[in-house]
Amino acid sequence: MMRVLAIGSDRSIFDPGSASRARQEGYAKALGNLDIIVFSRPSDRLSPFEKGGLRAYPTNALSKLLQVWYAVHIAKRIPKPDVITAQDPFEAGFIAWLIAGLQGVPLHIQVHTDFLSPEFAKLSILNRLRTWIAGFVLRRAARIRVVSAKIKQSLEAIYAIKKSITVLSIYVDVEKFRSTTFSPSIKDVTAKFKYRLLVVARNAPEKNIELAVESFKKGAPQDACLLIASSTIDKHILRSDDRIISAGNVKPEHLYPGADLVLVPSKYEGYGLVIVEALAAGKPVLSTDVGVAREAGAIITKESEFAEALTAWFKNGPRHGELKVHPYKSFEEYVEAYCSDIASCVPSGKTQ
Repeated sequence: MMRVLAIGSDRSIFDPGSASRARQEGYAKALGNLDIIVFSRPSDRLSPFEKGGLRAYPTNALSKLLQVWYAVHIAKRIPKPDVITAQDPFEAGFIAWLIAGLQGVPLHIQVHTDFLSPEFAKLSILNRLRTWIAGFVLRRAARIRVVSAKIKQSLEAIYAIKKSITVLSIYVDVEKFRSTTFSPSIKDVTAKFKYRLLVVARNAPEKNIELAVESFKKGAPQDACLLIASSTIDKHILRSDDRIISAGNVKPEHLYPGADLVLVPSKYEGYGLVIVEALAAGKPVLSTDVGVAREAGAIITKESEFAEALTAWFKNGPRHGELKVHPYKSFEEYVEAYCSDIASCVPSGKTQ
């Protein structure tokens, strides 16, 4: 039994039905006690909750700059942890480092984003600042968890970090994606097309949806359509070609079964959840060299050659995808590995 304090910004844990909440409940059960401080604003209307060994505290800070003060204040009011883990090496990592120093406990940092990709810093001044913060925080961590071997190699090469870095990928219920059915509504809408291509991504610059759209226009035959599953799609994209179709609110697991090829045109990924899900569903994936794309079994191409690679796929396939790497047999196995990595920050016999 031990007590862990986590710092992060995932507000979905306040939703009892979310996947994030289920993971945190699993962690709390394995660890014994898990307190989570979550960055939030008053407009989020979040309240603290407790369930078993899990307790979550929203900061409800009036501004981003006040998140530090609110988080430190909350940390002072709850029992001292054995270890502090941050869900990113940026703002959460900095605040976790500060609290760990004030309380004299080990710091565990998680890295879910390939922030050392040149494309990360190019996107904004804030990202360039985050890269600097990450270097500061990671060098002061007792242990680092990353979600792909690619990130581990980058940290070792660029930051010359010699301490323990654990590659602990995200858990995916692969069986769920092997047994779902294609959405009847989308099947009807796309029935006249011979091929269905699919993009699953939020509308963010790093997801590079425009590359998939332009490559589709250049490299796909007229009897192919492009399904886009995104929370927000620019209307001009849908208007640019009547073969480009919004998937609406249909969940990805009900889109993969009807897809002939899944496109991942991202500029960078920490892991690449869509890649793993699509391959688990038996669908081939055409991807830039991001996250776990190469090791998982995707077809790899450069941004500059995406359209040509798409044309080649129509000619030569493959028509089936195979997930080559997924380390967990069950959710429980993943939770055990996750909690063991955090616990290893604490010397034997030092837990409360």
